[in-house]
Amino acid sequence: MKVAIYGQYYKIEDRHYVEELFSTFESNGIDFFIENNYYQELKKFIKVTSPKTFKTHLDLNDSFNFMITIGGDGTILRAVTFIRNSNIPIVGINTGRLGFLATVQKEEISHVVQLLISNHFLIRERTMLSVITTPKIKKLEEFNFALNEVSVSRKNTASMITIETFIDDEYLTSYWADGLIIATPTGSTGYSLSCGGPIIIPKSKSFAITPIAPHNLNARPLVIPEDTTIKLIVNGREDEFFLSLDSRIISLKNGTEILIKKSDFKLKMVQINHQTFIKTLREKLLWGQDTRN
Repeated sequence: MKVAIYGQYYKIEDRHYVEELFSTFESNGIDFFIENNYYQELKKFIKVTSPKTFKTHLDLNDSFNFMITIGGDGTILRAVTFIRNSNIPIVGINTGRLGFLATVQKEEISHVVQLLISNHFLIRERTMLSVITTPKIKKLEEFNFALNEVSVSRKNTASMITIETFIDDEYLTSYWADGLIIATPTGSTGYSLSCGGPIIIPKSKSFAITPIAPHNLNARPLVIPEDTTIKLIVNGREDEFFLSLDSRIISLKNGTEILIKKSDFKLKMVQINHQTFIKTLREKLLWGQDTRN
């Protein structure tokens, strides 16, 4: 078995779990490659025998069975920029806080590795978004995809922006707000949820359009089919606004046309120990719990 390992940064409190992961790999003859920047931090604290590293998505191919992330949900979002359309399934070890995507608990690392070896797991696909702008933005073309959401928001101003919104070329409305979120089912439990958006079960094949602090009292979140193309045109008092794809942010000039639609590829997530979306919803977001009971 061959795996890639990715972490955004090394935390000293993770040392025991990272050492356990590497030890389990070595004892089971698993070939593993560590993302180079993460390894440069690791090696200050942990000795890795004959380390192998990768630097970009070009170093990853279909010879890898899994990518294992060490961190939280944000780490998985960053890992997607390495995986892209390679179809390498992600196994998220949660050493962060909520862990809605990273569902493997750090205390069960050895057990989970054995489940991977014995093929006792399921693969769940997650729909992603892609973005095209007119005029084209060169720095966007390489990373024009998002797992959680694509959003537009105001920049360097307290004033709201106006977001003309079209659904399959039909005019929907002009939101007067701090911004607008287009969320996948995966992202429906993130930023969109905090702005009052609905939770969408991954297999629902839908997206959510959620305004951020809208001034229109009748502007409410809207659920649309995943095969819809959304067009946004933003204007405001400032000359520029922010476009965000998950946690990657760029500035665009007012009037830039933004087309958002379902990506041509999906992300594969490994599901272990019956940690379903519904179970995670109940345990992580305390769904439906009543403190009176």
